[in-house]
Amino acid sequence: MKLVLLSGGSGKRLWPLSNDARSKQFLKVLEDEQHQLVSMVQRVWGQIAERGLADCSYIATGKSQIEMMHNQIGRHVPLIIEPERRDTFAAIALTAAYLYSEQETSLDEVIAILPVDPYVESRFFDEVKQLETVLRDSDANLALIGVRPTYPSSKYGYIVPSVHSGESGYRKVNRFEEKPSEERAAQLIEQHDALWNCGVFAFKLGFLIGLLEEKGLPRHYKELVRSYHTLPKVSFDYEVVERTEQIIVRPYEGYWKDLGTWNTLTEEMGNHLIGKGMISEDSINTNLINEIDIPVSILGLSNVVVAVSPDGILVADKSASPRVKDFINYNQGPMFEERSWGWARILDDQRYDDGRAVVTKRVGILEGRNISYQLHINREEVWTIVKGEGEFIQNGNYMRVKAGNVLHIPMKTLHSIRAVSELEIIIVQSGNGEEDSRIVELYNTWEEVEEHCTNM
Repeated sequence: MKLVLLSGGSGKRLWPLSNDARSKQFLKVLEDEQHQLVSMVQRVWGQIAERGLADCSYIATGKSQIEMMHNQIGRHVPLIIEPERRDTFAAIALTAAYLYSEQETSLDEVIAILPVDPYVESRFFDEVKQLETVLRDSDANLALIGVRPTYPSSKYGYIVPSVHSGESGYRKVNRFEEKPSEERAAQLIEQHDALWNCGVFAFKLGFLIGLLEEKGLPRHYKELVRSYHTLPKVSFDYEVVERTEQIIVRPYEGYWKDLGTWNTLTEEMGNHLIGKGMISEDSINTNLINEIDIPVSILGLSNVVVAVSPDGILVADKSASPRVKDFINYNQGPMFEERSWGWARILDDQRYDDGRAVVTKRVGILEGRNISYQLHINREEVWTIVKGEGEFIQNGNYMRVKAGNVLHIPMKTLHSIRAVSELEIIIVQSGNGEEDSRIVELYNTWEEVEEHCTNM
């Protein structure tokens, strides 16, 4: 059995902490057993490893998330990279082509697909394992997991199963209903024993490879990558699941939650206060998540979430917080990005009528990490080191640097820096607007830089 986690999506529902560069699964707001802050993807990968599934698991993700994945769960985790965002049908088609042509996986192998960010007990992944047995014991094309509802929710889709169960505890699927009203959801649960659709399903690889052939799509990964931009932007549920006959579902009785909105996420946070600030004792069921250095105080406000990041500030009643994705429409790019070597925060961004741009950033480089050996085609930079010590190379010239040093990097000048201790740098970039982002990278590791680029 192969397990594939789908990691995609934009960052609107948990704005301002999430953005186009940092989706919700990377936010470190949950607690592990040691009370350390972890992200959803770190939590889920830890559960997969605990259940002995890590060696057969992959993550399908976009190019923009590669660095964050490496930073949070390590470079050893195999990634299947989407060239661009095109919804779940395209992502799963690419996954099937990758396993078939690059990994030479048998067409009889069972592939299980699930989101990267479910909030579940570890035993949920034992149920995922059972999908292989269920699929092989039946004549089904698809095997799903349906969660036993704890209340009639209008936020989830529903699986309406048949009455009779198979020997392995599965039931045939009669139909689906997408996000009904609470009244209709109550009827589905009471009259039809309907289940929440948690987005987990399994199939034999041959089923999906055959589907690609039927649709005239390449079976080979490299060919599909080249034509990826032509694939429809549509969900796998709509394009495949709802059009497939012979689908079975295995009911799951345990805890499951989609932490897709601030009100559901804060219910599972171990601490009401993350970051600098205070919450008064008469503020009941109120959460503050603050990613900046300016303290925030909350007095006498209950059932509220306050989230603060370089991208903005959200103050919302928890019941209204799901509306944030439809409410915000700010014309700005991400102001915070997590990178494989650390992080970057935009402090100021000025654009001028003649096309010039001046951007000021605060950049953090983790101890032992380094940026690539690179040059900028159309921008120069001035670095002021404000914390830590490092090793700096410019056009092959090596020097030790520390807090208080100021470095000038002209256009088309090769440079790199490594943090001996955790570094923070104020970087002022000036160049020709959109053109100043072009970068040429020669080497990524510090070992390569030392071997090829130093005059020591």
